[in-house]
Amino acid sequence: MSYPSNHPTPHPDDTAAGIEVTAEFERFTQRNDMFTRAFWDDRIRSKQTDQFFASYRMEAAPRRGDGFTQRDFALRNASWLVSDIISNRGNDAGKREGFQAAIANDTPVAPMQQPVDDPARMASEIKRIARFFGADLCGITDMDDRWLYASRVDTRDMSEAPNDLPQGMTSVIVMGHQMEENLVATYPSALAGAATGREYSHEAAVVMQLAAYIRNLGYEATASMNDTGLVIPYAIKAGLGEYARNQMVITPEFGPRLRFSKIFTNLPLTHDTPKPRGVRAFCDICTKCADACPVKALPFGPPKISTDVSAIKGVRKWTSDAEKCFGFWAKMSSDCAICMRVCPFNRDFSKWQNKAWLKIALSPLRHLALWMDRKRGGRKKPGDWWARDI
Repeated sequence: MSYPSNHPTPHPDDTAAGIEVTAEFERFTQRNDMFTRAFWDDRIRSKQTDQFFASYRMEAAPRRGDGFTQRDFALRNASWLVSDIISNRGNDAGKREGFQAAIANDTPVAPMQQPVDDPARMASEIKRIARFFGADLCGITDMDDRWLYASRVDTRDMSEAPNDLPQGMTSVIVMGHQMEENLVATYPSALAGAATGREYSHEAAVVMQLAAYIRNLGYEATASMNDTGLVIPYAIKAGLGEYARNQMVITPEFGPRLRFSKIFTNLPLTHDTPKPRGVRAFCDICTKCADACPVKALPFGPPKISTDVSAIKGVRKWTSDAEKCFGFWAKMSSDCAICMRVCPFNRDFSKWQNKAWLKIALSPLRHLALWMDRKRGGRKKPGDWWARDI
């Protein structure tokens, strides 16, 4: 399936989703994402970035200090194992599955096709099966090709390659995978990186199993993680949450503490709708993430149209300085999510106190909610995480 390089036509649900696409819109070329640029762009690649990637193979000496010991790096790297196994199997073909290429089908599409007389009932069934396999959230939206990458990356030489999908895909199933709250509380640390890696490994299994289920029903299903398209707009359009200043999707169940995966399919399904509740208005008055960022990579002020090479063109939104952000990651030899940790929405919303706070935060009393949050979000000592478990 081929797609035009530009697709600025507005969609009916853009306003509800809080997505502002301008006439300058261009689909994003994945070769320009920051992690890919670190392999080919001399302005980004450095000894520090090479050490950053090497640390995930324990080839770079771990830093000293709480949260950056060999044990911390060992747990982080072990948490990535399942994801790494999947992503490495397409290396010979230049396809890092789940990151620079869609996950290859492990099962064929069944020759007999299960009739779907009620797409709404089938959508409910898909969400049930997603939860059965381990997804924490699941929503479904239409196949909006604006958010597909204009091209993917051939990892053998980092060149552009066709971003192909089977013909006739009509829906995108988006799943959310919760990161462990106690690990997130230790950012920045290598230990906290285990929260990220564990969910990439979890989502790899979940998204592959759900896609296999759909193929067994006789329909196309392409499993996808960071590859193929931008998951955030799909998650917002699927009603899972709202976009925030920290570049994350704020959900009413877990705040920003999620990773997302997706499946492209032609299975007949009804689509969810965006559910704006007031996160944008809260972020308009809150700058905790931008204030806490050690390299000031997050924006202050209102959403803007970015001209950064690693940002999508022609969309008015809050956009980070990806080079500053990744530079800090490279310096630490681990990912950083301070912006996730300090976010006022980073709460356990199964507790009545946090449900009450959420109601205030999404109301005209949002200034009160921000004041109530003023002492939250401090970093927990990684050593305490180890000691508590013992």
